[in-house]
Amino acid sequence: MSTVTSIRRPAAGYLETLLAGQPQLPTSPLPRINKLRAEALNRLEVLSLPTTRDEEWRFTDISPLTKLSFAPALSATHLETADVAHFYIEEATTRLVFVDGIYAPQLSSAASDSGVVMSNLPTVLATYAAAIEAHLGRHAAFHDNVFAALNTALLQDAAVIVVPRNVALAAPVHLLFIATQKEVASYPRCLVVAESGSSVTLIEDYVALQDETYFTNPVTEIVLADNARVNHIRVQRDSGKAFHIANCAVSIGRSSNYQSVSVALGARISRYNLNVLLAEGAECAVDGLALITDRQLADTHTCIDHTQPHGVSRQLHKCIVGGSAQAVFNGKIMVRQGAQRTDSIQSSRNLLLTGKARVDTKPQLEIFADDVKCAHGATIGQLDSEEVFYLNSRGLSDSVARNLLTYAFGAEIIERIPVASLKRQLEQTVLEQTSSQL
Repeated sequence: MSTVTSIRRPAAGYLETLLAGQPQLPTSPLPRINKLRAEALNRLEVLSLPTTRDEEWRFTDISPLTKLSFAPALSATHLETADVAHFYIEEATTRLVFVDGIYAPQLSSAASDSGVVMSNLPTVLATYAAAIEAHLGRHAAFHDNVFAALNTALLQDAAVIVVPRNVALAAPVHLLFIATQKEVASYPRCLVVAESGSSVTLIEDYVALQDETYFTNPVTEIVLADNARVNHIRVQRDSGKAFHIANCAVSIGRSSNYQSVSVALGARISRYNLNVLLAEGAECAVDGLALITDRQLADTHTCIDHTQPHGVSRQLHKCIVGGSAQAVFNGKIMVRQGAQRTDSIQSSRNLLLTGKARVDTKPQLEIFADDVKCAHGATIGQLDSEEVFYLNSRGLSDSVARNLLTYAFGAEIIERIPVASLKRQLEQTVLEQTSSQL
């Protein structure tokens, strides 16, 4: 006889509303998952949704989210390959597709070689329980994070990728999350483990088939063992009416390398929390682009935590903001005591296209070691009138000159994506959106 995990309701409020329609979760055969759910539910009893009175959320008002009601998708919308093929990435021979948070094997291509694990959580649970036990829920903290706790309390499925020791995957892996239903809440989960000496390119992609209102709350955990390499491309192109609040935790082992490019294009309100933990000699490059307009709000919070010596980190985050939109960037670099010879540089560059557009940027350095090289800087401004004049003098109209300069500003980040077809797609999107705003 099967058993279920009871979902206790938190104190009256919006969290209770979100959980109200959740079905009872089947008890997992892995005790770790049941324990995680219970711990997260306990935290939901005491946590509350953040407001602008909370320091970490003072620029980001999520009250429009709390005025709406969302229910879980009890069944996936049936889709044919032809319905979603335009989202596929030609270089990616392996893809895991989730529709409204539910795994869609008929749309996925999860064949693996060289012992690589690529499937959803229930499929690999019995065979790869040790890797799941070692890492699932151990990197993305939820004790003080209500949205990570909500995702963990409802943990039932996940995209799981384990790349074995010294295996280098030539083709990227595409994790595709498709929203199809209005007023639905989904809680995607990803676990990526790159074992010692391995290499993988991961594309985490959030898309919509219709311009509907829905809520997506993902949690991603990426673990690099010693001497591993991960390229992580994250694209958020949700419906312009959607809400997207995500957490990603990355643990970088000794002498490993993590390269990240995050692009935020969609959602009425989006928030991306990225926490990166570096071991000795680890390196990371964390780059981002937010391109928003109308009344959109895109918030990126990052923390690059140098815990041991000889770490190297680079970060470039850009925002292009039009209409009455608001972008937020809060980037923290932490250098722990003993993390000598750390080399870290952070830059926040922001372009306002209208008088009503707004950017709030807060670069932070917290340094507890004395032999380090760290720098950060932030700029907010409009297009350089001298650059516009120069292009005008070469025969370009004012609108074409402004469009070219705006496109070039965003393309600097897109150029860092190592997947040619995706890069072309996003370059075209940036070109179209910048053209429409000028």
